[in-house]
Amino acid sequence: MAMIQIKNLIHKYMTYGDSEEEVQEIKAIDDLDLSVQKGEFIAILGRNGSGKSSLAKHINGLLMPTEGAVYVKGMDTREHSQILKIRQSAGIVFQNPDNQIVGTIVEEDVAFGPENMGKPVEDIWRRVTKALSDVGMLAYKESSPNRLSGGQKQRIAIAGIMAMEPECIVLDEPTAMLDPQGRQHVLSLVKELNREKKITILMVTHHMEEVLLADRIIVMSEGKIVSDGTPKEVFSKVEMLKSLGLEVPYAAELAYELRKEGVPLSDEIITKEELVEELCQFV
Repeated sequence: MAMIQIKNLIHKYMTYGDSEEEVQEIKAIDDLDLSVQKGEFIAILGRNGSGKSSLAKHINGLLMPTEGAVYVKGMDTREHSQILKIRQSAGIVFQNPDNQIVGTIVEEDVAFGPENMGKPVEDIWRRVTKALSDVGMLAYKESSPNRLSGGQKQRIAIAGIMAMEPECIVLDEPTAMLDPQGRQHVLSLVKELNREKKITILMVTHHMEEVLLADRIIVMSEGKIVSDGTPKEVFSKVEMLKSLGLEVPYAAELAYELRKEGVPLSDEIITKEELVEELCQFV
C-alpha cells in the first residue's frame, strides 16, 4: 500500500471582489494524480500559485477535495472520523513556526500533540524527550519559545510533529523565514529524519539547494504536475523549467549553455562537482 495515494484531485475556491458580482472561481489543483511510497523524500517545486501548498494541506486533511480523493495509509481524508489518525500519520510543518507553537515552555509545546491524542502521561514525556533529543533541542526544554532563534523555533515545531510519531512529515516552505545558518540546521535535520529514521518527507520549496536533497522532484504549474522524476531527470529539462519561471541549479544551467555552444557535456549534470569532473576531461 502506498503511503499517500491521490486520485483525480481537484480543489477549487472562490475569490470575491468589491462587489458581489466580482466572483471568480480558481482551480488551485486540477485533476492531479500522485502516489508516494513509504520512505521517499520528495521535493515539490513550483512558482507561487502553482498549487503546491494547496497540495500539502490536502495530505494533512487541512483542505478537502472539491473532487477526487486523497488517501493516507488507505484512510480517506474526506472521512471526518479518520482525520485524527491521518494527522497522526502525516504531520505538517509550516513556513512560520510562530503559527505552530502554542506552548509557553518548549516541552509543553512539544507535548501538545500527544496530549490531544490521549496518550498516557509517561508515554507523552517519553515522546517529548525523544523528539527534542532527535532535533538537538533537549537542552532548551524548559525555555520559552519566544527566546529562541527562527531556526530553533522551526526545530521545536518539527519536534512537536515528531512527538506524534508520524510516518510522514509534510514541510511547507520550512526554511522561508530562516537565515542561512538556520536553514542549514533544519535541512540537515530533515535529511536525517528521512535517511536514518525512514520518515517519508514531502517538502514544498523553491530553494535549489533544498530540492537537490530529495530523491524525487515533482514540478507543479497551474495546479498540475508537469514533471516528476529524479533530480537529474527533472533538471535535464532546463528549457521547460525556465519557461515556468523556475530556477535551475547553476551547474545544470551552465552545462546547458555550454552544450548549446557545442561542448559535449552530459545532460545529467546538476552539481558543481559533476560539472568540474566533466570539464576536466577536456584539459
